[in-house]
Amino acid sequence: MRPMIISFISAFATIGIVACAQGGDASSEPMEQVATENTSDAGPAVGAPIPEGFVARDTSGAERHLADITGENGIVLVFNRSVDWCSYCQAQMVGLRDIESDLAERGYTLATLSYDSPQTLAGFARRENIGYLMLSDEGSAMIDAFELRDPQYGADSFAYGVPRPAIFVIGSNGEVQAKMVESDYRVRPENSDILAVIDAL
Repeated sequence: MRPMIISFISAFATIGIVACAQGGDASSEPMEQVATENTSDAGPAVGAPIPEGFVARDTSGAERHLADITGENGIVLVFNRSVDWCSYCQAQMVGLRDIESDLAERGYTLATLSYDSPQTLAGFARRENIGYLMLSDEGSAMIDAFELRDPQYGADSFAYGVPRPAIFVIGSNGEVQAKMVESDYRVRPENSDILAVIDAL
C-alpha cells in the first residue's frame, strides 16, 4: 500500500469538505481564533509508527490498547475536541455511524478519541445510538503523544487539552497509512472523503 497524506484546510472546501454545524449549541464553545498555520506536519508522519504505549479507556472505563481494537487491515482513529460542548464534533461523530460498516468491510475498525470522560462518552453514545468505539483520553496523554494538542487553549480554559481535529488511518502494523489534519475546527471531511483515502491506499 502506498502512504497518503491529506491536510484538510478551509481553502480545500471546493473538493467536497464541508463544515458540520448542525447539532449542539455552538454558543457554548470557547471563543477562539481559527488556526491558519499549515497543520500537515501535525502528528506522526505517514509511514511512521504511532507513539508507543497507546492506551485509552472505552465508555465502560476499561483500558484499551491498539492491539485490542485494530481490525484486519487497521483502524481509523478520529481525534475530536469534545462531545460535551463541540457541536462540530457532535455532528461528525453522529455522521460517522454511516460508514462504520463500510470501514469494517475494508478491514478497518472505527474509533474516536477525545479528552472527554468515559461517562460523558457513554451518555452521548446512548443518546445518539452510536455503536462504534469511543475512547477517553482524560489528561490528554495520547493527544500529547501524537503531538495534536491545540495550543491556543491555556490551563484556565475548559478546552485545555483538546486536540486539533484529525483522522489517522493506522495499519495493522501500527504505522500511519494516511492522515487528515484540519486547521479549521469547523471543517471536517465528508465520509466519502475518508473512504476514498482508504480505497486509494
